[in-house]
Amino acid sequence: MIKYITSRPLWFNILVAIGGIFLLLVIFILLLGVITRHGKSSNVPYVVGKNINDVERQLGDAGFETVIQDSVYYDSLPPGIVIKQVPDADAVVKVNRTVYVIINRFVAPDVSMPNIIGYSLRNAQYTLESMGLKLGDTTTRVDFAKNTVLEISLNGKDVKPGDKIKVGSRIDLVIASGRGEEEIKVPKLIGLQVADARVLLEQYGLNLGAIVRSPDVTDIDNAWIYRQEPMPGAGRIRAGQLIDVWVQVDRPVSDSFQNEQPFQFPEQ
Repeated sequence: MIKYITSRPLWFNILVAIGGIFLLLVIFILLLGVITRHGKSSNVPYVVGKNINDVERQLGDAGFETVIQDSVYYDSLPPGIVIKQVPDADAVVKVNRTVYVIINRFVAPDVSMPNIIGYSLRNAQYTLESMGLKLGDTTTRVDFAKNTVLEISLNGKDVKPGDKIKVGSRIDLVIASGRGEEEIKVPKLIGLQVADARVLLEQYGLNLGAIVRSPDVTDIDNAWIYRQEPMPGAGRIRAGQLIDVWVQVDRPVSDSFQNEQPFQFPEQ
């Protein structure tokens, strides 16, 4: 073999060497293309509206990698569904490229309940919707602050501003209907505990106003009323109006209210 090579002219051997190198290079490029699918392009499938598990299989079969770029939440869409994809569907890209997707979250996120007490119904609804919440049932209660929110509840349970609730929850509201037309005597609250006074007033469409407490009062509901404004028997008031009270820890002595006549509601 060596004798054969040395018997050939030098220029011939150089050409053979160059040809061999070129042939090896061509073979390497062809093998690289087969292994890596180098240079092959494909149309990106349309995956919006499909479940992420199905999307990963579909893109994988087409030679693409799937990466979840972000997640948002819409309660009107199924969880795990693809909302957006990049590149867009039918874009021609090289195989082995990454397709980024945004999906609908599997679990609704929490938000803090906004303080809408005292808001008008319209403003309350706007605030709820801006937080991803929905307006549920509305009921009315006699109160002078007409068309304002008095109470907030979720599934029958009271909700306080700042409580964590799920996005998409339906919030029920109690709305003030304004003052009633019927006039009644000012009831006597002196000598009652605040909790009992609330029950009494609620039955007849009246409400507690300001509660002025003594420094040692820590439990408002069990505190005793020793003064009220307006005073018992001081004219008549309409449903929805407020009665301010002053409270203390101890039950007031009977002398402070024994001359007051017990309040009697008019016959229905």
